[in-house]
Amino acid sequence: MSLLSTFLTLSSENVFEIIMLLCFAFSWPISIAKTLRTKIVIGKSPLFMLVIIIGYAAGITHKVLNNFNWVTYLYLFNLLIVSLDLFLYFYYIKKNIIRQ
Repeated sequence: MSLLSTFLTLSSENVFEIIMLLCFAFSWPISIAKTLRTKIVIGKSPLFMLVIIIGYAAGITHKVLNNFNWVTYLYLFNLLIVSLDLFLYFYYIKKNIIRQ
């Protein structure tokens, strides 16, 4: 089955879920790239990122228990990328505080 035919057979619920996950999948790397370029994390919220990680973990759990399909891997990718952003926050925050 081709990717296009797979996409066309998805329910509208899955299509919107996929669009949402793809948008986030493109957004987080931009945030990470900015952090790596500037090494400044002041203004980022680790609590916000943690809540997002918990949300992705809940989405993965739901997909595994009820509807496991390839969309589950989008949730996993997003969870990993936000976790990397959170790691970078803690890596750079001490250096940011010292600079002030």
